[in-house]
Amino acid sequence: MDTGEAKTHATRALIELRKRILSGEFAGGMRLFEVPLAEELAISRTPVREAMSRLVEEGLLERVRAGGFVVRKFGFADVVDAIELRGVLEGTAARLAAERGVDRRAMERIEQVATELDSCFGEVLGQVDFDRYSELNATFHALLAGLSGSEMVRSEVERMKRLPFASPSAFLPDKADIAAFRRSLNTAQEQHWAIISAIANREGARAEAIAREHARTARRNLEYVLKEDRSLISQVPGLALVLD
Repeated sequence: MDTGEAKTHATRALIELRKRILSGEFAGGMRLFEVPLAEELAISRTPVREAMSRLVEEGLLERVRAGGFVVRKFGFADVVDAIELRGVLEGTAARLAAERGVDRRAMERIEQVATELDSCFGEVLGQVDFDRYSELNATFHALLAGLSGSEMVRSEVERMKRLPFASPSAFLPDKADIAAFRRSLNTAQEQHWAIISAIANREGARAEAIAREHARTARRNLEYVLKEDRSLISQVPGLALVLD
């Protein structure tokens, strides 16, 4: 196997294993082994081992002294901390963008995405084209991180988004009809535009504050699920990773 092929297999293994963990298919505390996973994915052990080591770095797996790996269990405080860290990083990205200034074409691109996000909403509060919103929302946040002009900040934001429920799409309503979540998207969209406005007006402190508050939407939705309506746990992919 040449170097390029090995890298492709390692990337495929990483994406597949991460997806299974975050979806809840690999539950917290589950033991994972290289050989059966390599056989299931029809690739050699080496790329699987590399992928699992990467997932240890991301905080999704833990090494077991006796051999193998175990899916990490996350407590409520762990998830809250991850959300807060994403808010800090995205807030920093927004502040740097405002303070350093942003290329006009880059601003036009994120404004275009925000306009497309507007079109996801219907006339009735809570009426949202979720699939399109989710896709565009991910694009918006990737662009926001890039506006900072700092590769270090951008890469750290991307790394944080891989942790359970720290991504901008965490606790979006999925295809389930969770009205409270859908209504929260209207507020989130208003914040998207407020962040853009603050960056355009070179208001660093305001841009940072709004971006940090924006990230806390995920925390409020997590609290709603775990404290107000636990019947929704089964409708949020991967929430079984979180312990009380």
